[in-house]
Formats: sequence, C-alpha cells, structure tokens
Amino acid sequence: MEQATSTLDLIERIKRGDRDAFTPLFEKYRPRLAVLIHYRMGPRLQSALEVDDILQETFLRAYRQFDHFAYRSPGSFFRWLSSIAEHVLADAARYQGRDKRDAGARVPLRSESHPSGLEPVDTKTPSRLLTEREAVLRLLKKLDTLPEQYRQAIILAKVEGLTTQEMAEKLGKSREATALLLHRALRQFRQVQEATQSQ
Repeated sequence: MEQATSTLDLIERIKRGDRDAFTPLFEKYRPRLAVLIHYRMGPRLQSALEVDDILQETFLRAYRQFDHFAYRSPGSFFRWLSSIAEHVLADAARYQGRDKRDAGARVPLRSESHPSGLEPVDTKTPSRLLTEREAVLRLLKKLDTLPEQYRQAIILAKVEGLTTQEMAEKLGKSREATALLLHRALRQFRQVQEATQSQ
C-alpha cells in the first residue's frame, strides 16, 4: 500500500509515532521555505550564512516543537514553519559573530550511535540535492529581476500562500488594488520566464 503524502496525512502519521514521515513532510516545503528565507535574510546575514543553514535549524526546531503544532487549514503548516524560520533568522542576526552555541539544545541526527535521532533532511543523493538547489537559484534569479513590489506580491501569494484579502491587509492596500498588483506581477514573471526559456 502506498504511503499517504498529503500534508495532513504526513502530520497524522507523525502524531501516531511515525518518525519517518518528518523527512517527506519537510521536503515538501523545502523549496518554498528556501525562497522565503532568502528574501528575509538580508545582505548581512547572507554574507555570513547559507539559506541551507537557516533551513536546517528551522526543521530541527520544528521537529522539537512539533507537539505544539495544530493543523487548522491548508497552509497552516507552512505558516507555522515560516514563523519558526523568522525566529531562527532573528536569533542568527542576534548571535552573528558570536561563537557561543548551545550544543545541548541541538537534536542529534540519526546515526549508529543515535538510532532514535532525527533523520537528516538531506538524505537525497548529492545530485538530486544539487538539482533542487539549482532550481531554487534559478527561481531566485528570476524573482530578483522583478520590481520589489511585484516580487513581494508573488512571495506573499505563491510562497506564503496568503489569500488576496490577507495580502491586502499586509500591504495596506485595497483588495482590488492587491489583486491587480498580483496580476501584473505574475504577468511580468511569466515574461521573464519566457525570455529565459528562449535564450
């Protein structure tokens, strides 16, 4: 029988004690979260840390705090991961340049000496990981060509998964103005994609 892989199914498997469901659950959200983290890091953190460092710490914290998560609706798990990533970024900014790390707070990854540890998120082959990272980098490069407001609209809608009304509240615009902004942003993004495909 094929294992269920929807977000809710994976969450229910974890709640029933299936620790192996963490890896596919986190992998589902890795690319979207990588894009979000990239744009929230800022130049100072980007010069000191990799997106993957923040991702790994976010997933470790999510693993430790999983009992506090309650599935409410589609998108709630990504919003929860995003809020954890925000805290990781704040901590990274606060502790940047300091060598002190609380090693005792780290969750050991699964190994021969720690068979009950967390399965590492990067259990894919190096070539698959490289392909995934290259795809994220290509997406970031395309997003970087857009004006800031267009990029922000796409990230809010397509990465964070906000509704038009939620976007309007966050941007301080009317629902109609937000819908028009998103429409224009997506149209320009498609033009960028077409231009890069024709090269």
